[in-house]
Amino acid sequence: MKWSLFQGGDRQLEAVRAGALDVASSSEIPPVFAAADGKPNFKVVAVRRGNTLNQEVVAPKGSSITSMSQLRGKKVGYVKNTTAHYFLYELLKRAGLGWDDIEAAPLDPDKGIAALNGGSIDAFAGYGNAVITAHQRGARTIGSGKDILSGNFLWTASNDTLGSAAERRALADLLARIDKAYAYVRDGRQKEYAKVIAAATHQPVDQAQEEFTAGEAQRRTGIRPVSAGATASEQKVADAFGALGAVKGKLTVTDFWSDRLSPRLRKALAS
Repeated sequence: MKWSLFQGGDRQLEAVRAGALDVASSSEIPPVFAAADGKPNFKVVAVRRGNTLNQEVVAPKGSSITSMSQLRGKKVGYVKNTTAHYFLYELLKRAGLGWDDIEAAPLDPDKGIAALNGGSIDAFAGYGNAVITAHQRGARTIGSGKDILSGNFLWTASNDTLGSAAERRALADLLARIDKAYAYVRDGRQKEYAKVIAAATHQPVDQAQEEFTAGEAQRRTGIRPVSAGATASEQKVADAFGALGAVKGKLTVTDFWSDRLSPRLRKALAS
């Protein structure tokens, strides 16, 4: 097995589409855009339930912006085709604004943080390490996707991978191991896990442990087979991007979801 590092799930799905990656892990959003041309070469085969913390719109240190409603006419960076794209759109709607009321600037996470700190954007919608870094540099949260996002993070496999019995077996085994790894950490090993995360994200160990504990308290991490509820949640996301005009036409997500891995995955999770 070879692991490849990507800045986000959107880049992973692009690699799957290009035939450069066999399996991808992302939020609900990247598969919608990867399938938007109607010719997906992949299927969503499993769901990782997880927390939705550190999914935020932030304003830089010293900014007078304290709420989403103040973003009218402002330049707002966001990570395109990701959770940030989705919750920014939904938060704007809740604030009485539309997408056209802001100057939306698609940026990768690292470039978004640099732009925020450099003053070339007024706010940034991001997630994970980007949000942690922003707060370390004094950024303020003005909107959160915590209660907007479903907590479904999708595992996607190429059609070629699904077509191989050996690779299906290996993928089910991998996902079951990941599920067991989170249970292993929860069983009194949070500090050891936090040390690893802290080193990767450049934050204090205590902070990393607090974030893990808070995340597990919000929603315990675990791998699940695909389900009708998860598929319906994905359809809601696809419909939202259709309404925004970010994808053309009606996208039916069941066209790129499959339960082909589910029997093996259920067996692996139970073992």
